[in-house]
Amino acid sequence: RLLVETVVREDAILLYGFTESAEREWFRLLTGVQGVGAKVALGILSTLTPSELVAVLMASDKASLTRAPGVGGRLADRILTELRDRAGKMPGNAAGLSVPLVATHAGGIEADALMALAGLGFRRVEAAPVVRRVLESYGDTATLDHVLRDSLKDLAK
Repeated sequence: RLLVETVVREDAILLYGFTESAEREWFRLLTGVQGVGAKVALGILSTLTPSELVAVLMASDKASLTRAPGVGGRLADRILTELRDRAGKMPGNAAGLSVPLVATHAGGIEADALMALAGLGFRRVEAAPVVRRVLESYGDTATLDHVLRDSLKDLAK
């Protein structure tokens, strides 16, 4: 089974195939953003799954979007601005995300830990739930060192 999206241009008729309906819906939504053509939309979808894209939009994670080919800082900002409100209703939101992934907790330890893990090469989409879980386990006694150590142990599995 293959889902096809037909794009008719002045000089060509193009067919794009998708294995999941969520990917096709995201393709349609992404190409509706000014500056995002089919090639950039496919680049985003090859970099991020629909569920990761939902999490990235809800977290306003510009860095994850700019990893996709053809997406620079300005375009990432435009995508975040235009699609943030629609992300929770889109296919791929299996986790039921409705709150931002980055919240200030214990004096910004969560934000600092996420920034440090991103510097080590971990994607925010993967690291945020782990950091939040570690912070909840420590409660008010959490320190950045403890959160980073335990998050790295969990992410290394």
